[in-house]
Amino acid sequence: MLSSSCRYGIRSVIYLASQPLSNGKTGIKQISKDLGLPQPFLAKILQQLAKQKILSSSKGPHGGFSLLKDPRKISLLDIVKTIDGDDIFTNCVMHKGSCESSGGNKKTCPLHEDYEKTRKDLIKLFSKKTIYELVKRANNTDLISI
Repeated sequence: MLSSSCRYGIRSVIYLASQPLSNGKTGIKQISKDLGLPQPFLAKILQQLAKQKILSSSKGPHGGFSLLKDPRKISLLDIVKTIDGDDIFTNCVMHKGSCESSGGNKKTCPLHEDYEKTRKDLIKLFSKKTIYELVKRANNTDLISI
């Protein structure tokens, strides 16, 4: 459902939110190592989040990434839309694009009505679930396995 990029982004933001504020920035090498994620791929994802003002990024020997926003104000929806866009919330599960735009007859697909409820539930879940809540929950589990 979510791309690998998006899942890596969510894991990374949770990881950064769980770091003590006194640590300042966390380097890409450390994030990559601790989460077991490929460094070059992860760097591109974190730069996307920095461009959207979710993360702060700085270069150099003491550079790295940190949260730019309060984790109580970062929703899963913010991260998903930044990395994957809103296709999961708008596109048809059977066709490319929206159901109404597929085919010449402008009819919806056979799954449209069933998926519409799921789509609304996903938007509601991703809008309400904050990084702060996920950090609290992750503290009871192993972040690497998220």
